[in-house]
Amino acid sequence: MRWLIGCIINAVLFMALAGYFHESFYLSGFTAALQASVLLSILNVLVRPLLILFTLPVTVLTMGLFLFVINAMTLELTDYLMGDAFEIDGFGMALFFAVLMSLVNLVIQKTILEPSRSSRKK
Repeated sequence: MRWLIGCIINAVLFMALAGYFHESFYLSGFTAALQASVLLSILNVLVRPLLILFTLPVTVLTMGLFLFVINAMTLELTDYLMGDAFEIDGFGMALFFAVLMSLVNLVIQKTILEPSRSSRKK
């Protein structure tokens, strides 16, 4: 259930980014956003750990900031695999979206999801 909620949150975030940055980020619709979100989550499970392992020295030297580059690489791979339904203009924009998505997901996690979990435990 948590995975599905994360995919829906990312799909809505993709839609918001596509609406706000319409010149540099194209999305054909909510179905494409949901497909891209599911594909991104699969890539985060399969490919991201390998990228982290291969770039571990750089990640340690940058105190974890290189993880944003890895997130941007998975966004670019999602862009490549989705075809024309999901387009990001360049690696710089993918890096910007990776940082923005990380911040928004962190805020949602801390403000909405964690308080609802702690209230269920009481």
